Amino acid sequence: MAETEQVSDNYSNEEEEVESPEAETSRSRRRRYKASNMSFGEMLEMVDILKRADYDGNQGMAKVVKSLNRNFGVRRSKDQLRKRWSDLKLREHEQYKKIQRVLQKSK
Repeated sequence: MAETEQVSDNYSNEEEEVESPEAETSRSRRRRYKASNMSFGEMLEMVDILKRADYDGNQGMAKVVKSLNRNFGVRRSKDQLRKRWSDLKLREHEQYKKIQRVLQKSK
């Protein structure tokens, strides 16, 4: 029994040595944002900004990040927002149409 404990202790020590300190720092530097559902208001804000900026995939997403943080207190990464924008346009046609109608009425 003591022999198996010693073997498992040696195995766990080897695992610790294999992981380099560089890998740990690269993971800690990355920001992780919790992927939560977007409210209708957040989506409305995102679509409004991206439509006004004539979003082409390169510019405008920073404005959305700042606006969502300022108005809703939500921090989202640009990648999360790009994916949500793409999903709205390609997969969720009804939701996208509803947002466009609300934006049209507000103008």
